[in-house]
Amino acid sequence: MTEPRPKSVLAIALNPTIDVSSEVDRVQPTRKMRTRNERRQAGGGGVNVARVIAELGGRPELLILTGGATGAMLEDWLRKLSIDLHVVPITESTRIAFMVQEKESGFEYRFVPEGPEVSKENLANALEIVKRFNGDFVVASGSLPRGAPEDTYARMAEAAAANGAKVLLDCPGSTLRETLGRAPILLVKPSIGELETLVGRRLNEHGVGEAAATLVKNGAAEYVAVTMGREGAWLAGPNGILRVPSKHVVVQSAVGAGDSFVGAVVWFLMQGKPMEDAFRLGVAAGAAAAMTPGTELCRRDDVFAIYEAEAGRS
Repeated sequence: MTEPRPKSVLAIALNPTIDVSSEVDRVQPTRKMRTRNERRQAGGGGVNVARVIAELGGRPELLILTGGATGAMLEDWLRKLSIDLHVVPITESTRIAFMVQEKESGFEYRFVPEGPEVSKENLANALEIVKRFNGDFVVASGSLPRGAPEDTYARMAEAAAANGAKVLLDCPGSTLRETLGRAPILLVKPSIGELETLVGRRLNEHGVGEAAATLVKNGAAEYVAVTMGREGAWLAGPNGILRVPSKHVVVQSAVGAGDSFVGAVVWFLMQGKPMEDAFRLGVAAGAAAAMTPGTELCRRDDVFAIYEAEAGRS
């Protein structure tokens, strides 16, 4: 009997970054502030999702638009992480984002450039890569670059679904609204603000699950996940609403928690696990990411320690 084919995933990163994080005692205007503990890592929504899948033991594919010396550096880092790249070269340089943590207050200051402008040809080449992907899951995550129309992810989701792939979506604002309803979506992860916009009303903690269920009922996606840090996380789907309380961890940085959630969800789905279990692993991964400094993501051992501890309590 032949072994079943391992499930595969294509993450999409149209506006990746090099993430630089550091620390300073106190942020002060006009003064030269000496930073320390500098870290440089590959970043951006789809990139982070692929990194998490690789950290958990998967071999993701990653569609990425890169340019300039920063783009070459990004590609080199990602190849060393056992990530299979589909690169679309662009003319302008890949952006660099900065995060500075003020140690005195614990506040994080994030400076994120809008990034390079891409051409219609760049986007057409990226869409062709999606059309040629014959795998199981496609994850569209992160912001769109300048020059990309708001329905870019919608067209990619349509192409992926036409090939039988399950689509997961984690993108901001108008891009999210342009995509929902255009193609079948397995899971969408709106922020609380985006969820309020989609349902047309303000939400308190008790209304989040019902609002997510409304999106499911209206056909926006098969599942809707909402994560709210200390307030916990909600999953709405065909089997109703599941709430998972927040995990009690020592928080170092919230950067990358959402991407860690998505990456862990996809990875567990690739193992054939049901969505509810994948959701719980995603919540554990988000908590594990909060335990790491700067722009670091979750670590495998932390993810499973949190997940198994919670499973033992239930």
